[in-house]
Order: sequence, then structure tokens, then C-alpha cells
Amino acid sequence: MTRGPTLPAHRLPHLPRPLDAFNTLPADEARALLLRCLHSPRWSRRIADHRPYPDLDALMAAADEAAYDLSPADLAEALAGEALPELPEDTYSAAHMAIGAAHAAYEARFGHAFVVYLGDVPPDEAIDHLLQAVRSRLTNDPEEERVMAAEELRRLAKGRLAARLRCARNHATSHNAPAVGT
Repeated sequence: MTRGPTLPAHRLPHLPRPLDAFNTLPADEARALLLRCLHSPRWSRRIADHRPYPDLDALMAAADEAAYDLSPADLAEALAGEALPELPEDTYSAAHMAIGAAHAAYEARFGHAFVVYLGDVPPDEAIDHLLQAVRSRLTNDPEEERVMAAEELRRLAKGRLAARLRCARNHATSHNAPAVGT
């Protein structure tokens, strides 16, 4: 039995990878996206100006390096743009009160918002982790806490950046997807 001609392979349309989209954003849009990850114009400018990045690891390494190089003024500026992580809606009011009191004590002692990266903490443990972290860090001396806050900001920035790129990747297959910079 003879076969008819074969059909050409079905090709999916080329979808831009989120990193490609980030690499090709206009500079002001890239800086604006980065500012939503960390409130430091110097950090966002430095990362945006060194594009294109060959892969996600290179981008994350650049984010790390730029965060490590923040001056005390840059760090203060970034911390001024932070707030406590939002708690789930079903959080008991007693937990809100305890965290609010601990945060107020922290701000009074160190002069800025408490920051902590909760990206690798299971959601059902986030409140306990947050409360334990703020209480334990209240015992730090100001210089030790500055180092801790800078490390948490670095982790937050990388987590936020990775989440934005993941979100862009997940929307890449949607016909109504927002752009990477939204």
C-alpha cells in the first residue's frame, strides 16, 4: 500500500521567553520592573544597564552582586519602601496584634520596616516564622541588624524578580497576557 505525502511538522509559534522579554524591554520599563522588586534606583539601574543576560542564573547573580554593593544610603532608601508582608485574610486578630506590636518595637529600635524573606516558608508557617524572626532580631545590635536586613532585602529582591519572570512565563501562553513589565 502506498502512502500519500506526509504533512509538514506542526510548528508552534515562537513565544518569547520571559528573560528574552526582560532583556529587550526599554531601559525605563526594565528599571520600573526592577524597582517593584527592590526600592533602590541604583540597584535597578545597575541590573537594567547590564542587559542582556544569557540566562536566569546570570541575572540572579547580577541581582545578588548589585544588592551586596548597596551603600548605607541605598539600603536606607530600599528599606523605606518596604512594609511587613501581607498576612492571609483568615489570620486571627491576635496574630495581627502580636505582629503589629513586634513590628512597632522593631521600627522604634532600628528606624525602618522589618523585612524578611518568606519565599521558602510553607504558607501555614509564615505567621509563626514572621513573629519569631522579628522577636529574635529585636535583640540584634544596629550594625548586626543592618547586615541582616540587607541580606533579607537581597533575598526578597531575587524572589520578587524570579516571581515576575515566572508570572510572565505563565502568561506567555495566554492570548490576553500582560507584558513582562506590568
